[in-house]
Amino acid sequence: MRIGIDTGGTFTDIVRIADEGVRVHKVPSTPDDPGRAVADALSGLGTATPADRLIHGTTVATNALLTRGAAPVALVTTRGFRDVLVIGRQARADLYALEPSRVEPLIGDQYRFEVSERTLFDGTIETVLEEDDLHRIGARLLRAGIESVAVCFLHSYANPKNERRAAAILRKAGFIVTASHEVLPEYREVERFSTTAVNAYVAPVVSDYLKRLSRRVGRDRLAVMQSNGGIVSWRASVRAPVRTVLSGPAGGVVAALRTGRERGTPNVISFDMGGTSTDVALVTGELSWTTEFSIAGLPVALPVLDILTVGAGGGSIARVDAGGALVVGPESAGAVPGPACYDRGGTDVAVTDAHVLLDRIPPSRFLGGRMRLAPDLVTGPFARLSKAAGLSPAETALGILRVVEAKMERAIRRISLERGHDPTDFCLVSFGGAGALHAARLAESLGIAEVVVPPDPGAFSAIGMARADVVQDLSVAVLRPFDGRCAKPLQAIADRLSKRLARSMARDGSKNPRFTVAFDLRYAGQSFEITVDRPAGASPAEVAEAFAVAHERLYGARHPQRSLEVVAIRVRAVGEIRVAPTKRRRSAGLDPSRALYETTDAVFREGTMPTRFFSRDRLRAGNLIEGPAVITEETATAVVPPGHRAKVDARLNLVLTRDGR
Repeated sequence: MRIGIDTGGTFTDIVRIADEGVRVHKVPSTPDDPGRAVADALSGLGTATPADRLIHGTTVATNALLTRGAAPVALVTTRGFRDVLVIGRQARADLYALEPSRVEPLIGDQYRFEVSERTLFDGTIETVLEEDDLHRIGARLLRAGIESVAVCFLHSYANPKNERRAAAILRKAGFIVTASHEVLPEYREVERFSTTAVNAYVAPVVSDYLKRLSRRVGRDRLAVMQSNGGIVSWRASVRAPVRTVLSGPAGGVVAALRTGRERGTPNVISFDMGGTSTDVALVTGELSWTTEFSIAGLPVALPVLDILTVGAGGGSIARVDAGGALVVGPESAGAVPGPACYDRGGTDVAVTDAHVLLDRIPPSRFLGGRMRLAPDLVTGPFARLSKAAGLSPAETALGILRVVEAKMERAIRRISLERGHDPTDFCLVSFGGAGALHAARLAESLGIAEVVVPPDPGAFSAIGMARADVVQDLSVAVLRPFDGRCAKPLQAIADRLSKRLARSMARDGSKNPRFTVAFDLRYAGQSFEITVDRPAGASPAEVAEAFAVAHERLYGARHPQRSLEVVAIRVRAVGEIRVAPTKRRRSAGLDPSRALYETTDAVFREGTMPTRFFSRDRLRAGNLIEGPAVITEETATAVVPPGHRAKVDARLNLVLTRDGR
């Protein structure tokens, strides 16, 4: 048995997967103490049998960065480089802003310190670490109450001797130390400094949270979802908490890929709309990841699933701006107080309130009837908002949905069209508590023919966590020509990294992992590289051709006359978890009437019209529902607009299509 727990901004989801099937439970999140919601979810699941593994997707690191709610940390670096975090890349996020703003560094000026030491780019130690400098800094930090320290020396990726010694001294003094050569032994000082600082910043809060949670659920049972789509033990996450910044969304992408493979459509766009945000990712048969990632404006150059997040969720607040335009998000009502219809003191109009006003969410069936919504409480907030917008309440609600769907549509275009992919070649896998409310209209705007809404979509990320593989990554800077003479040296590096990963995986209880190798390649003289997988037995010429194909797809050209350079080598270890495929059911025919429980008016773009409401747990394989219709279940609600239809496939997915497609 495996249990997946996903802590979201509005709800905490728990899934138990065992031989007898899948069981789901959902409770409101507790932002002041996320572990309390986890305990409530476990209690509500009502299982007394210990799970083989409990996999947790946590937002603790993410929230600490977004709110800057963690305690101050310090940076120790090479003399002359204390301001790398401030200078950054001097890139302007908004090119045409008359008064551009910049993200403040995580570590303030008073806590950035320099020591005498110097390592050259080739690993030569020009100046040995002056340990007296470090002892003086340590004493000062102890007096200031600093708990966590980032150590990032120039070129430590080439030779970490000085940095390793500095980290040892500070750890002996009692500090939590993040050394850059342990987190990101790669070149590019800004990204390495930033990643190290982020890890140091979130380390105390994540460590405290996971230690307390492990005592509650069992130290040997707890594992944590990483941003790369795999899981590791909670102890490994304590050592490198920066790897959990996309912990929750990663589970959904893993599950979406599995769903696509089972249906024979491995090219999928995952669409995860929760209470606070929407996460979208494009998958072409395999999980795709990137190292060009930032959170709260802070670069994190570790492998993460290539997920784009926008501030559009069921709790996103609607308002009218100074120009009279309707704006939705990124501010969210969250779990507390939540949308006005939650009856927890919320007075702002949220996206969920718009659906309630339009009679698309039955108030008595929210969360399977465990939480009753209050439609009367949305009347006042909508009256104020619609007056400011100069519209009727119904027009305002429909406008809110159009605005939030336009925001999500732009996000999907960014991960598809802007990267050379046609979204019409993909299937949209929709999940999250609010995803199926919008998926059909979103697919219609993008020209996507098919939307798949899996069972229990509101807990789909937790399902992905429970079924995720054990994954660990290592990388190292290389910076050398990529030609026929590089094969043996690069293989030696890959073998060394693979042995390190094998030992680490064994400590996590994963035997016989599968290893993959990838190279960061670029044409000589370029500033950025492309990561290219190296299949087993592939020659340098074959890898170079794969790079040329990728370069041409991304940039429209290849340059066979130019020499190549390998910047870094990456090795990934995967301990595969065997998961039985979802059972196929025999068709029960087209008629869905056994699941029909109500027919009432609801409002759509086309107007107010009679709408049938169905209970999803009573639908059977083969059932066909013509829109307009609403399909309810414990974790989510699906809207089938006019001109659309929903069919239940053999694995009980809802497949939404447009009439005539």
